[in-house]
Amino acid sequence: MRRWIRHHRYALAIAFRRLLSNPFSSLANLLVIALTLTLPIIGTAFLVAAQPVVKQVSITPEITLFIDLSHDQEKAQSIATRIRNEHEADVANVRVIPRDQAMNNLKGNPAWSDALAVLPDNPLPHAVVITLKETEDLPERVAALTNLWKNLDGVGTVQHDAAWVQRLAAILAFLRVGLGLMAAGVVLVVLATVFNTVRMQALSQREEIAVARLVGATESFVRRPFLYLGALTGVIASVAAIIFAKLALVPMNENLATLAGTYNAQLALSLPNTHHLLLAIFTVAVLAALSARWSVTRNTRF
Repeated sequence: MRRWIRHHRYALAIAFRRLLSNPFSSLANLLVIALTLTLPIIGTAFLVAAQPVVKQVSITPEITLFIDLSHDQEKAQSIATRIRNEHEADVANVRVIPRDQAMNNLKGNPAWSDALAVLPDNPLPHAVVITLKETEDLPERVAALTNLWKNLDGVGTVQHDAAWVQRLAAILAFLRVGLGLMAAGVVLVVLATVFNTVRMQALSQREEIAVARLVGATESFVRRPFLYLGALTGVIASVAAIIFAKLALVPMNENLATLAGTYNAQLALSLPNTHHLLLAIFTVAVLAALSARWSVTRNTRF
């Protein structure tokens, strides 16, 4: 056990020494990885800050059934009761808006009051407004329920916002693809930078590695310092990225507070919690170590 600890401590010391032996090259590589990692951290801060705002905005669509003018309010109530009983799993709320109430609401709007005053009678129908529950297949459910309810007896016209829901679904799908591509790009940058760093170190230590093999050093002993070099690069770059993101959020929050104030709202960006940051550091270190292992395996075959 002591021998194993001694070997790993020696490999870690060698990795530190190799980082410090080429300060400018190491600093450039660390900056590249750190700046790349800063982007998803700031993106995550935006997502975390946006979650409370998104929860306040209802994205559930409403379907409005306009009853034929030949039917009275009792017909609208019976349709509402039928929908509430038969589609309890899909419907969050059902309410009836009488034609007189709808007319009074329009008359209360100055833009419509003069035009409505010249009408001899109320041309508006009774309406049944149905609010749907949030589901993953919301656009499909809106289309299916609309086709079903427009054939109900007494229903004249159906109005719904399925197009808006479809646009929302398309935007969310686009954002998911964008975030996935950003994550893939970050992984590729980390792997490529660490791979090239370890490659240059392995080539510069070519003679030292050859001598170590001649005196009986195992492949694990030869590769271990390079693995620590990759892991250290990932850890240091991750910590630097967190610091960069923290500094970048200061001016961003100042301008965001001014913007949110114009809407009488409070909004601030903050870093992910400590557990997520530690998990990110560990993930980057593992990826960097794997890239280092791949690089040293390919470039020490001599």
